[in-house]
Amino acid sequence: MSQHYGTGRRKTSVARVFLRPGTGKFIVNQREASEFFTRDLYLIQINAPLAAAEKQGKFDVFATVKGGGTTGQAGAITHGVARALVHYSEDLRSSLRKGGFLTRDAREVERQKYGQKGARARYQFSKR
Repeated sequence: MSQHYGTGRRKTSVARVFLRPGTGKFIVNQREASEFFTRDLYLIQINAPLAAAEKQGKFDVFATVKGGGTTGQAGAITHGVARALVHYSEDLRSSLRKGGFLTRDAREVERQKYGQKGARARYQFSKR
C-alpha cells in the first residue's frame, strides 16, 4: 500500500498529512474532519486541493495538526494536502500552483513592542 506525505504550515500551525488510496475519508487528529472543524468554510478549504487536482474520493487523508488556531490549522492542512498530492504525482504541480495551494503563506503575527499596546497600536497620547 502506497502512502504519500506532505508537511503544511500556516501562521504557527504545522500539519503532517498522509494520503492513502481509499474512499475519501478525512481524519484530523484522530477525529472526522467535520467533527474537528465546525465551520463549513474550513471543510471546503481543506478539500480544495483535492478538488483542484480532481482527486476527490480517491484518497483517504490522515492529518495531524499542532499549534495555532482553527484558521491556521485549516491552512496548514490545505498546504500539506497539496504537497502530498505533488508527492503522489508531479503532473499535478501546475494545477495546484495555479490554485495557489503550494505557496506557503508567509504572513505571521508581528510582535508587540515595549511601551505600546500592540505591534502598531500606541497608548493614547495626552499633552496635559
